[in-house]
Amino acid sequence: MGLRPLNVAKWLEFDEHVDDELALKTQLLRERYDDVVATLPGSEEAAAELVRELTANLESYHPTRSRAISDEHPIVAASRLVQEDLCLLERRDAWRLSAACVCFPSRWSLASKLGATLDEIHGPVPGYDDALAGPTNAFFDRLGAERSYWRLNWTLLDSPVLHQPRGARRPPSGALSDWFFRVERQTLRRLARSGAVVFTIRTYVAPATTLVREHPDFGEHLWRALASAPPAVQDYKGWRGVADRLADALRSG
Repeated sequence: MGLRPLNVAKWLEFDEHVDDELALKTQLLRERYDDVVATLPGSEEAAAELVRELTANLESYHPTRSRAISDEHPIVAASRLVQEDLCLLERRDAWRLSAACVCFPSRWSLASKLGATLDEIHGPVPGYDDALAGPTNAFFDRLGAERSYWRLNWTLLDSPVLHQPRGARRPPSGALSDWFFRVERQTLRRLARSGAVVFTIRTYVAPATTLVREHPDFGEHLWRALASAPPAVQDYKGWRGVADRLADALRSG
């Protein structure tokens, strides 16, 4: 799963895009509410606990950030406070997605995941059933409120737009100057009272050419990651042929 221990002081991240991204969330919640919010009945208690946990964290580590709480479903009220997307998973008959506000999906539909189990959510991921289903469910069962974790996920896309709920994962088109490196910083925390697990997704997007120019080893490392990915992963991610195109772009300068 590629998890690392998380210092709760660094649970949330704010940067120079905070005002723009919170404004975009407000717009999406006004215009595309059903695309970005999904809740099951009974999720309010865990979501309200998340609001309390978020506001306490902001007070301790980000005291200049607003902690004004709206009277919407608590998962929405919580999401308005941070740049992260927020998901709650609760243990019912299995671990299921019970509430989420995801304004910045990377070509997947939130509505299709509501109420789904961990195995159903990750079913399309190559190798998940054989290698990761058991460890993932066991991790959720063992996760305690005293320890939290984070991981990174990344891909290449042909658009810098944060809100991408639909569209097949396809190889980025055009030249390297048209490619964008998209990273998700994901965290997992257990809420002490409800026992729900909070899954946060903080999305960063940068032009691939900027990263190649500013970080001398980036292009080579990216090429190696693309070239060494198993064929099934390349198909799932939309990476078929991308390594060769990247190599040509790097050689041409």
